[in-house]
Amino acid sequence: MSLFSNLLNLHSASKPLEDFFTEIVAYFLSLNNDILLGWLKHHSIINDDNYSSIKISTQQEHKKLERHTEDSRLDIVVELSDGLNTDVIFIESKVGSRDDKNVLEKYAEILSNLPNVRHRILVYITRDYDPKKEIKTPAFNLEPKVSFYQLRWHQFYASLQQHGADILAQEILSFMRRNGMSTTNQFSSVDLLTMVNYNKTLNLMESTLSEEVQQEFKLAFGGVINGAASRTQWKWDERYIIYTHLSPLKWDFWCGVGYFDLNPSNLTDYPYLGIFLQVSHRFGQRPKIIESMQKIINDKPNLWIPSNLKVLPAWSGIFYRKSLQEFLSEKDQLSAIKLFFQESIKELKTVQEQYFDFPWKGVSIEATTEGDKEEYPDTSLSSIASL
Repeated sequence: MSLFSNLLNLHSASKPLEDFFTEIVAYFLSLNNDILLGWLKHHSIINDDNYSSIKISTQQEHKKLERHTEDSRLDIVVELSDGLNTDVIFIESKVGSRDDKNVLEKYAEILSNLPNVRHRILVYITRDYDPKKEIKTPAFNLEPKVSFYQLRWHQFYASLQQHGADILAQEILSFMRRNGMSTTNQFSSVDLLTMVNYNKTLNLMESTLSEEVQQEFKLAFGGVINGAASRTQWKWDERYIIYTHLSPLKWDFWCGVGYFDLNPSNLTDYPYLGIFLQVSHRFGQRPKIIESMQKIINDKPNLWIPSNLKVLPAWSGIFYRKSLQEFLSEKDQLSAIKLFFQESIKELKTVQEQYFDFPWKGVSIEATTEGDKEEYPDTSLSSIASL
């Protein structure tokens, strides 16, 4: 295991993989400006490297513009100056998650509004495939214009391999391999196994979330949105669940049961099974809900796991779960998983009755359309899946 993997595992709370990796890369590039400039030139992001000053900062905060709803925090900001002109690059990094809705547009607008800048550049770099075909160059047709570039972390990995003699570079390469960022554009043996077994795996998962489990979920919380588990949730938030809204504002307060962390950072990790309850940072009753969630965690620390109960602004929630690994020794794994899902539903219903002094308004929607088609925000609880 690499030095950085060990340090990440020592983190006392949830493992902030993206922020952690951002700090590592930014520090390395600040020490190796030649590698930074070479990488940018290789992807035609800059045309020359005649800069007399290079400044790299992380988690840089920007006050919201008039049309924005909240302030912004940039992963990496690179300022390049030749003494007369300044070029500014915003780098948005994603490892296990995807772009929040409108975040790239917000960053482009902030870039466009910066004073005394010659070239304004927005770079979106991801581990996973996340196409942004809707973003044009210049990005969002802004004036002053913003140039947009989309990269993958495996491209950075390939460039960094040319500097393998550097000790810090070796540690970064090791960390990237462990967290799936060295993946190239070729199918691996694991990819091929996934491909040929996809339908079989999906059918097994569907069978554990149908009939008895769906019926019990409906009776407990008022319905199942669109009546089916959503593959859209699998694609965007790495989970395969049935779920329902618990408030008239839909996504402000909701719960779901099923499979989580379906794209772990390395092949030795297992997905989790269980149920979660989540509240938006915008919901008016959030303080009351958070207070109840905290009581549940205090009273049942061995059963429930918290996520962001004290962090604002952020989605917050609690999770009742087990690792899929715990079911592999069962003779009838599917029956054992279905029983656990039913147990999870009963446990959430129990804490609802014991800890929440207001009614939950479940939404009863029968299976008239496929669940994949519903629009929803990024409500990922990936931070607790990695605990």
